[in-house]
Amino acid sequence: MKHKLSHYDFDLPVELIAQKPTQRRGQSRLLVVNREKQTLTHDSFINLKNHLKNHPLMIFNDTRVIPAKLIAQLGPNSKQVEILLIREMEPGLWEVMMKGLNRLKPETTLKFGNSGLKAQFIKRQDNRALIKFSSLEGLTAHLTESGRMPLPPYIHRPLDTNPQTLALDKKRYQTIFASHTGAIAAPTAGLHFTQSQLTSLRENTVDTARLTLHVGPGTFVPIREENIINHKMQAEYFQISPINWNKITQAKKKGQKILAVGTTSTRVLETQGFERTIRKKVTGWSNCFIYPGWEFRSVDHLLTNFHLPKSTLFLLVCAFMGEKLAKTAYNEAIKHKYNFFSYGDAMLIL
Repeated sequence: MKHKLSHYDFDLPVELIAQKPTQRRGQSRLLVVNREKQTLTHDSFINLKNHLKNHPLMIFNDTRVIPAKLIAQLGPNSKQVEILLIREMEPGLWEVMMKGLNRLKPETTLKFGNSGLKAQFIKRQDNRALIKFSSLEGLTAHLTESGRMPLPPYIHRPLDTNPQTLALDKKRYQTIFASHTGAIAAPTAGLHFTQSQLTSLRENTVDTARLTLHVGPGTFVPIREENIINHKMQAEYFQISPINWNKITQAKKKGQKILAVGTTSTRVLETQGFERTIRKKVTGWSNCFIYPGWEFRSVDHLLTNFHLPKSTLFLLVCAFMGEKLAKTAYNEAIKHKYNFFSYGDAMLIL
């Protein structure tokens, strides 16, 4: 088994990194990979149901993305700094990412435009900061009014970005089924679905279930170890309701195929047993790192986007379909100019 990070590199033309969503949701392209037949088929996402057989159980991550990027004014010169909310440690106290931590002194005040909202820098914590907001209600209002979607670093949005573009991000960097707020990144495989397509799929093609994994900054943390086994994933909170857990349990008992929508759904599914029915919600923290050699016990099919070279997400895809077939599929996608990453095209792995 190849555990060297360099085995999972490939050349990706920068122009294939999608910087904005398609004109309308659901217009993406779809590369269908059949692992058994070792075949690749080009299609459109709108035709997804044509490739789904035997009524699988399709499982979505219904986390909702916080508009977690805020612009603050710092110090007497009102220098602008971008802040990314990561995790609420207690009411009003947030762990955040921001630049210039070395120059900040405890009790430094941050102001947020003319909203009246302020925050106080408490202390540095590794490469992050703890800040205390002056008002819970004020923070909620400011996030709604002025918060930016926390797009990945490969999507470029300068501080002076057109408000219409920012408004489009708020709409399109959110799945139509998002319902539990807490993520700072979207489960991007779910971004392709429209309500009409979901309704059509449910009528005669699939059963559906949901789980929640609040995607955190670990999604973007690069692997820095040449031996991938030494990489440690950051833990992310998940929950599964009894009705959804029991759907999955029953599907596995009767041999119904499980189709995970996205790598986030996959990581939760692969760490739970689903051997008995339950009456109470299952919650926990997952730091599951799936790389080649992983024996999949829950997921039979995977719908996902195209990912960064040498990323934990690409390693998961290689684990699911084999490194050779994964590289063949990615080379084909590059050859045919598929769009990559969050706002990019989709791949269905059967």
